[in-house]
Amino acid sequence: MSSLLETFTALRQAFNAQPFPELATRKAQLRALRQQLLQQQPALMAAARADFGQRDDSETRLLEIMPSISSIDYSLKKLGSWLKPAGRHVSWLFLPAKNYVCYQPLGVVGVIVPWNYPIFLSLGPLVTAISAGNKVMVKLSEFTPHTNQVLKSIIEQALPDSAVVIEGDADIAASFSQLPFDHLLYTGSTAVGKHVMRAACDNLTPVTLELGGKSPLLIGPDIDVNSIADRIMFGKTANAGQTCVAPDYLLVPRAQLAATVDALKLQFQQFYPAHSGANRSSSNSSSQYTSVINQRHFSRLCGYLTQASDKGATVISCDGNDWQQHLQSSDRVLPLQLVLDAPQDCDLWQQEIFGPVLPILPYDNFNEALEFVRQRPRPLALYLFSHDSQLQQQVLQHTHAGGVCLNETLLHVGQEDLPFGGIGPSGMGHYHGREGFLTFSHAKAVHQKGRLNSTQLAYPQHRAKLLNKVMKFLLRA
Repeated sequence: MSSLLETFTALRQAFNAQPFPELATRKAQLRALRQQLLQQQPALMAAARADFGQRDDSETRLLEIMPSISSIDYSLKKLGSWLKPAGRHVSWLFLPAKNYVCYQPLGVVGVIVPWNYPIFLSLGPLVTAISAGNKVMVKLSEFTPHTNQVLKSIIEQALPDSAVVIEGDADIAASFSQLPFDHLLYTGSTAVGKHVMRAACDNLTPVTLELGGKSPLLIGPDIDVNSIADRIMFGKTANAGQTCVAPDYLLVPRAQLAATVDALKLQFQQFYPAHSGANRSSSNSSSQYTSVINQRHFSRLCGYLTQASDKGATVISCDGNDWQQHLQSSDRVLPLQLVLDAPQDCDLWQQEIFGPVLPILPYDNFNEALEFVRQRPRPLALYLFSHDSQLQQQVLQHTHAGGVCLNETLLHVGQEDLPFGGIGPSGMGHYHGREGFLTFSHAKAVHQKGRLNSTQLAYPQHRAKLLNKVMKFLLRA
């Protein structure tokens, strides 16, 4: 803790020496970060492979490196307009005067990064915090040591005076969250998020919590599941389902249940032919499908499946093989598992799955499905597949979720001009784009007067006469 505090104090002193970096300075920092990110792409992809055991380079580039570059480019384009003071209305009672809001850096910002997207979920918040003019301490996950080393090199070379990388286990993370940051952003589980918020409370540190929860995917009665199976599969198998906004369960019209299972199995095998049926290869380079991050999480997912099966559920492996043969996988590769008829007291329904397991629940009418979603904690994401505009509005108006995709999965997170954040159990606060700039800035209200002192009319010797005139004017017929 003393070492962390020393690092924090040094950053605080550096911030106090330059409490409002100029636009040119901020842009230079972002460009340096972009250059380092591009130069070290190969090292990042190799590190991700080493940390996950199996992760295709194209997935790392698509889901982590490209969004990080896009975030930098968007900030470079918009930062000048974000920094401009915003004029505000002045009541006639206070004229002549000027009101405006200027956006001031907060100071030292803390960022706690999860293991599932270590590149994007460290650089995304870092970009917005640097854009807002802050100094940043980044706590990386102990589960991604190879990626951490590359990220540390990138950040140290691009931002030597503005950002510091911290590594360590859960004890270090706990100490990190106790530092008196000016803002703390945590991405991870709801359970740990509660501990982070308690720790921050002692310092009255404002927090942004990007959590998870059970994000539903609803298939409307007007949809042919064969036409959308690829979009569902992309959302659920990207990073092997180890995504906070991955669809956590599927609600489908009962008449389409069998067709949904068949369509998803076929789509998985088309997405990952080297990993399906008799084509299954033991070579890590033969598949674009990602491994589960470590044995603890692999065992957790296998436990979910075993418990559901023991309680009478049907488990269907999308690779065409017997699902039980995957429980002893030496490379922690788990093809997407569909689960039917799982009782509601199963862990599959009670916990965020965070992996390639998808419970499917049939419904008889859409209102029944909508009510199922409404009765559960508010999720980080909600997905609806329907071309019925009235149905779309019904879902948008009668449910709460951090973000929504209509006829798509995941992609709302990649929209730079949309805020990203949860609601209730799935988080609080927003970042990305302008919302990120605002999160890491203080909106300072400024009221400015000139030489003329109109306020003297409110001084004691004039107050009664002024108030009578004002009230007469306000209460005029």
